[in-house]
Amino acid sequence: MNRPLRPEPAAERPVERDVVVAWDLPTRLFHWTLVGLVVSAWGSVQYAEALGDPLLKWHRWNGIALLALLLWRLLWGVAGSSTARFAGFVRSPMAAAAYLGDLVRGRSRPFLGHNPLGAYMVLALLAAVGASGLLGLFTVEHNDITAGPLYRLLDEETVKLASRVHRLLFYWVLLPLVAMHVAANIFYGIVKREPLIPAMITGAKPARSYADAAEAIIARSPVLRALFLLAVSASIVLGSIKALGGRLP
Repeated sequence: MNRPLRPEPAAERPVERDVVVAWDLPTRLFHWTLVGLVVSAWGSVQYAEALGDPLLKWHRWNGIALLALLLWRLLWGVAGSSTARFAGFVRSPMAAAAYLGDLVRGRSRPFLGHNPLGAYMVLALLAAVGASGLLGLFTVEHNDITAGPLYRLLDEETVKLASRVHRLLFYWVLLPLVAMHVAANIFYGIVKREPLIPAMITGAKPARSYADAAEAIIARSPVLRALFLLAVSASIVLGSIKALGGRLP
């Protein structure tokens, strides 16, 4: 007579999880710090007088911090966790176009990290912030008594051009891109039921079949690695300004 099968010991049963790791802590901190610095960049100019900072010292330090943060992101895109690495989420324009076609037809698959279309939005945002920050180093502000630390490297006409493009980039390129990014995240949350915003807070996503990976591979000692790269990034940005004869705010 066959014996009834005994239940598998609890320790040997496969554990089914409700959520999986999507983003490491340094990537999430970068995201929200970038948001804060962009808002601060706008507010430190718009309300400079009310804040008691007519010389825009806060704004200039804000720009330098943005440049250091962006350089850190470039380094983290090589040395960070799997979902943060550019090689892991930047795909060809054809892949992005194919994803867009599937999205329009309602057939798009979820991605653990950035989807092929969202990857180009990320690159566009980083490029816009970086270009605006670099131009800020050479900019003379609207009050004509405040200038970026490297403005003396350019002639007067080029400084005026840099100043104009610096403002145009922020208001007519960066802010529209931010609006599109926020709208896309809201769309995915409401229509596609993909919690992109909560995932960038908690670092986790629901366990499901993702097109790119089942779970993120977290870099070894991510916080220590991130702090080291941040120190390197800040040193490069500050050192470059000083080496070029610039004066810090």
